[in-house]
Parts: sequence; C-alpha cells; structure tokens
Amino acid sequence: MRALLAALALLIGLLVAPPAHAAADTNLAAGRSATAGSFTDVYRAANVTDGNQATYWESANNAFPQWVQVDLGASASVSKLVLKLPSGWPVRTQTLSVQGSTNGSTFSTIAASATHTFDPAATITFGTTTTRYVRLQITANSGWPAGQLSEFEVWGSPLGNPGGGTNLALGKAMAASSHTQSYVAANANDDNVQTYWEGAAYPGTLTAQLGANADLTSITLKLNPDPVWARRTQTIQVLGREQSATAFTTLVPQATYTFDPATGNTVTIPVTAKAADVRLQITANTGAPGGQIAEFQIFGTPAANPDLTVTNLTWSPASPTATTAITLSSTVKNAGTAASAATSVNFYAGATKVGTAAVGALAAGASTSVSVNIGTRRPGTYQLSAKADEEGEVVEQNESNNTFTAPASLEVAEAPGPDLQIVGVSATPPNPAIGERVTFTVAVKNRGTSTTGATTVTRVAVGGTTLDTQTPPIAAGATANVAVGGGWTATSGGATITATADATDAVDETDEDNNTHSQQIAVGRGASVPYVEYEAESAVYQGTLLQSDPLRTYGHTNFATESSGRKSVRLNSTGQYVEFTSRNQANSIVVRNSIPDAPGGGGIEATISLYADGTFVRKLTLSSRHSWLYGTSDDPEALTNTPQADARRLFDESHALLSRSYPPGTKFRIQRDADDTAAFYIIDLIDLEQVAPRPSALPNAPPSPSTAPCPTTATTTRPPSSGRSRTTRTASSTACGSRRASGGRRRRSSPTTR
Repeated sequence: MRALLAALALLIGLLVAPPAHAAADTNLAAGRSATAGSFTDVYRAANVTDGNQATYWESANNAFPQWVQVDLGASASVSKLVLKLPSGWPVRTQTLSVQGSTNGSTFSTIAASATHTFDPAATITFGTTTTRYVRLQITANSGWPAGQLSEFEVWGSPLGNPGGGTNLALGKAMAASSHTQSYVAANANDDNVQTYWEGAAYPGTLTAQLGANADLTSITLKLNPDPVWARRTQTIQVLGREQSATAFTTLVPQATYTFDPATGNTVTIPVTAKAADVRLQITANTGAPGGQIAEFQIFGTPAANPDLTVTNLTWSPASPTATTAITLSSTVKNAGTAASAATSVNFYAGATKVGTAAVGALAAGASTSVSVNIGTRRPGTYQLSAKADEEGEVVEQNESNNTFTAPASLEVAEAPGPDLQIVGVSATPPNPAIGERVTFTVAVKNRGTSTTGATTVTRVAVGGTTLDTQTPPIAAGATANVAVGGGWTATSGGATITATADATDAVDETDEDNNTHSQQIAVGRGASVPYVEYEAESAVYQGTLLQSDPLRTYGHTNFATESSGRKSVRLNSTGQYVEFTSRNQANSIVVRNSIPDAPGGGGIEATISLYADGTFVRKLTLSSRHSWLYGTSDDPEALTNTPQADARRLFDESHALLSRSYPPGTKFRIQRDADDTAAFYIIDLIDLEQVAPRPSALPNAPPSPSTAPCPTTATTTRPPSSGRSRTTRTASSTACGSRRASGGRRRRSSPTTR
C-alpha cells in the first residue's frame, strides 16, 4: 500500500508540475529593426518592436497590399507570431499572409493568407521554420483602409553556432576568384545550405570580408547534407589579412578535408589568428571540377576596434519656416573597445547631403555632440539622417551601424508673406510655323500665406522679344492665368521661352529664387497637336498634392514619379476636386488618372463627376483594368498581375465626347461626389479639344462611330502569362479627338522612357 501511495503521489506531481519554459518561448523580434513598404505620418515601422502597445505602425491609406517586416538579426527557428493593436481599439479583422526570408530579398510563404481577428491581439501558429526576416503581407483591414500593427512578436529560439562563439561572417561581403553558372560567392553566406558557391577553375578562392579584425577560433564549412550529395574531399588552405595589411598570410596550411552527408557534410577547422579577411584557397575537389562551399562560417570575437554610432539627431528651431536657417545636431558615440581617430558625420535631408561636421578623436565609450547650419529649406517634409565616418576613414568593429534616422520628420512651413511662382506657360499655337504670330498665357501661383497686395509685372522673353503684362494682386494659394499682351513672330529653329513673375521686384517675397520658368518652343517641326493640355497641379484643387522629391527619385508604387511633371493631385474624400479654366474651345476631354487595382488584380471601373461652370455635365468612367503591373524588374515581360508592394504603370487615360462645345474660360471641374466609389482618385492632367462634327449619315451606311461615346477597338499586345493583358485602343478621331491611335499620349513621365 505504501508503494502504491508513493506511486500515486509521483503521478500527481507529474500532472500538476508547472511546464518548463521551452526555448521557443522567446520573443526574438523585441528591439529588432523593422521596416515597411510605407507609413503614414508618425506611425512608423519601428513602433512594432518598441515594446509599447500604445504606439503603432500604419501604412499608407487606401493602397493595399501593404507589408511590414522584422529582421531578427540572424536566422532563427520560429513557430508563432503574436500581433497586437493598441488596447481599447475596437475589434477588427485584418487579412494577411506570413512570409519568411534568409536574405531579405527572396521571400517564401510561411502561413497562407487568412483573415485574423484582432481583439486587440491575434496569434498565428505554424510549423517550425528557419528564417531571419519575417514579413506580414496585409491586403485588408475591416477597421481602417490601411495595415495597422502596434507589436509584432516573433516567438522561437535562436540557432546555435557549431563552431563556438559568434558567426562573424553572417551578413558580410563574399568575394570569389571565379564562379560557375549561377553558383556565386554570395550563396556561401546566405544561411541556406541548399545554395552554394562553385569555382570555375583551380586554384579557386572564396574570401569573407569581415571589415575589421577578429580574434578567430574556428571556421566551419558546409555542403548540403542531402544524401544526393556524394561523399567527397577538398584540398583547402586557409589564409587571412590583418586590417592594416595589404597581403594575405597562411593561417592554416593546405590539407585535405572530407565532406560526407552521413556526418552532416560539415568540416570544422580550428583557427587561432587575428584577421579582417579570411580566404579559402581550394586546389582540388573529388566531387566537382571546382571548389564548392554552401556555407562559410567564421567563429570568434571582434578584436579591439572603435565602433562609431550616431545616437540622436535634432534640429533647431523646432518648427522652422522657409526663411529660417536650420541647425542640425547629433551625438556621435564610440561604442567600440578602442579609441577612434578623428573623422566626420554627414547630414542628409532625404537623399541629399546638406552638411558635414567634423568629429574629433574619441576614446572607447566616449561621445561628442556636433552641429551644422544647413541654411534655409523650401517648404515641405524632410526625412533627416546622419552618417558617421561615411568615407571609411576609421576601421570599425561594425561598419553597418553608422547611420541614424530621425524618428520624426522635419516640417518646414511656408514663411509669412507672398511667394510667386510660374507654374506653366502655354503658347498659341503650340507648334507655330515660321513667321506665324504666337501669343502666350502664363500661370502664376501665389504659394505664400498672404496676398501679393500690389500689381506686379509678368514678363515673357522669347527670341529677343520681351513682353510685359500688368498682373493684379493674387490671393494666397490662388493661381492667375495671365494673358500676356503682344506676341512674338516665330523664327526658324525655335526659341527658349522664359517667364518671370514679379519681374520688377514690386513685392517682397518669402522666396525670390523661384520666380522664373523656362521651356522650349519648336518652330516649323515636330508634331502639331489640336488639343491643349492642363496640369492638375497648376489648377485650382481641393485634395492632396503629390510630388516627387527634389532629385525626382523613382520608386515603385509612387504616383508622383509616374506623373507628368512629377506632380499630380489625389482626391480621397467626397467633395474634393480639380478645376481647370480652359483656354480653348472644346467639346471633348481626356483625363490621365489612376484609380486602385482590384484586391486580387485585374482592375476596376469607377465613375467621377464632370462639371462645367458649376453645372453637372456627366459621369466619366475611369478604369484600372489596363494599368497596375507589379514587380521590381525593369523588364516589362517580368512584371505580373498579382498585387504586391512594388507596383508600376499606375496611370491610364479616359476620354469622353461632350454633348456641346464649351468656349474658352469655361471652368471644368472633375469632382469626387458621394456616388463616386473608388477608394481614391489621382488626377494627373486633362486635355481639351474641339473635334470635328459628326459626319452625316448616308443611306444604307453603317452607324457612325460617333453615335456612341468614344468607340474603341482593343487589340491584345501581350499574352496574359507575362503580365496583365494590355490593350491598344484606337478611337474615332471625329468622335473622341484626333490623337487616340496607338493607345493615346506619348508617356512623357513614364519611368521606362525617362
């Protein structure tokens, strides 16, 4: 009986004993770097790993799909995600898939797309997988038209290092003397034994560039352990280069090593040395005509060296205007184990370097504050960053942590006062013949915060002729279309048109350097077009102006970089509009626009409302069925219809024949009304044209093409397997304008033809 009771007690103890914490119960994402395809305002990706559930990331609105990802720093074994929204938020669902990658560029699916309830958290479990980068691809949110996340927890366990110490080669550059086919050096450092480097000849060298000295303990060389890899031997010499040297020396003499899938296909070579570069020199391989390495791991500890980091970045004044000089300040710290020589820190606004400050010598652990005056900046939003030792003057333990990006953006406001800018010049006719008289209309915008308050002179200089026109005061934010008095007689070869606002300096402006605009006019050559083009950004609008950065940097899913003139207007809300004042007689309209793709690709159709002088004219039907291609390749045949973060070919054109002709001076308004249901509308420009009257019907003749608005003939120009089937549309010139052949406009702003 005593033995039975003891056995029962032991059994009960086993049943009620608290479970031990498994290694998988570690949030590997805490404090790690997070990035996203987009963000809104201050809701940046870094918020998802800051341990604070009250802060959150939010993607760009009305622009699914969106993604956010965490870099775990090294490949790890993961099996669960815990995704959180701020406490107190209403319950919502988000549709998302989980993707993983070992290199940050090629992703595979870990968990298929599914709808998850956030109340306020959602847990996703899956089979244990090895990955470094974990990405959420979000396609829907029932609570808000954007991806949202406050905490991105990745639960699992780090992988052990068989060589002891830290694998110093992970993430470092690899170089080889040669390679065969696609078996490049980088494959030996991607944390994936299924890819490998293979040399093209003997001797073959494979070099890991650590960047700074390390005290080495061993190296581990791996091939794929799959039994299809036969047992083989390779003859290998290990060499190294100390950071201050130029030549390599022998660390381990040449020897023959056996790689056998039965024992893991792994070789570990003890190394006791100090080196910044480690090289394998392979002279024989019984399994292939060149050296082969799937993973080249180097173990040890970083040697004593400086490590420069930037720990903060601020600016003064906190809320500058366009006339306020701005000072940037940052703190540079030597987080390394040895003193640092003098160097510098560069400051950037976006991709533009705006200043450099000297950084003196720093002892290990020491910090210093530096500042630079970057002068004034034009109104706008600037992402600021600072980069220590960008020129590489100091050898560091870690060369990848020298950059700091300010968590908030610098906002430069318009300075009080007027600011005139030429936003467009049109010539009539736009392509004159030699000897023809040409007149000009100049669009002058007051970008400032107050009226000009005085009459100014708008000047046009062309081909030796100067034309001055008195311009009445212009209200803040308004644009005046100034009909310039007089004209110019076109001469052979064309000329440069230079328009200047406030040419006599009658008004004190907040920016006196943006008053001039120049463009060319061709005479006696080039295409003569019968329509007049109007840019949305030069019109009167209520909406959001989209514009590219000063360098016109191209980026995927970027409407501004695909817009004519790199600017367009976005209409998000009911009642928002773009209003154009016509300068020509017109009975037809073409709208270059973008509306969202369908969630699964294939495009949608949606209406938008057209008004003339405040009176509703008709609905215009817009379409995205022939736009929105996806992918990162510049090869059109490599693009796809499947929605993803990287999109291009965002715009298309819609055209309509109007029921009557409208005189110059008509105010055409494109407006989003309550029954216009697309998530957003991007308006780039319109063309207005007076087309020929409808032809008279003849007995027994087929119906005129003009009996239906804008008939088209569609011809597929690409097979669906290589991307969305594109169509070439040819419209009747008498019904829809004279330039519809071959699909319409010349794409001045297309990144593929830029």
